[in-house]
Amino acid sequence: MSIRVSLIAKPDCHLCDVAEDIVDQVLAELPESIADRIDVEHLSILDDAALYEQWWEKIPVVLINDTLHAHWRLSADRLRTALEKAAQ
Repeated sequence: MSIRVSLIAKPDCHLCDVAEDIVDQVLAELPESIADRIDVEHLSILDDAALYEQWWEKIPVVLINDTLHAHWRLSADRLRTALEKAAQ
């Protein structure tokens, strides 16, 4: 079973850049057996009117399998725990 992590952001957004770095860091630290099952998709609110309408005040937003995990600030520890749980 694959795990989808969606990072909803926009260009030139400092918090979005930080969230992307945290996602990359967590994926690099996860065991390969989990990391290999994770697909990360990067979505911009500027490219999708529906995403803009839903999330513009909350970016960056991280969804795990289409369920809200975090918005504004992302915790590496919390993301790691959630991804490990999703992999079970």
